[in-house]
Amino acid sequence: MFPNDRRYTKEHEWVKVKGDAATVGITDFAQKELGDIVFVELPEIGRVVTSGEVLGTIESVKAVSELYAPVSGTVSAVNTLLNDAPETVNRDAHEAGWICTMTLANASELDALMDAAAYGATAAG
Repeated sequence: MFPNDRRYTKEHEWVKVKGDAATVGITDFAQKELGDIVFVELPEIGRVVTSGEVLGTIESVKAVSELYAPVSGTVSAVNTLLNDAPETVNRDAHEAGWICTMTLANASELDALMDAAAYGATAAG
């Protein structure tokens, strides 16, 4: 249900790391809880964030939720597709619905995040 190639936060974000590039999104569980997503506030490219800091917001017909940085780094790319098609997060939260990519500042922060099995148990809980 949750891809094994990434790490997860208790706030329902995921991060997939390749080299020093960390792609961030919300989980399929989170998008189902939110309902129909109508707007995503993306972070600014070049912004330096620390783990746990608010990256932006995601708005659904039910609520507005904050997006948190699962790791520290510098925002290097954002998914501009979400400006015109925020519902992409509903359709494909773990792939096409990614939020941003960051240059990873401290790979050891990944150790504090959950793997897919631990997150699945938490999300089901």
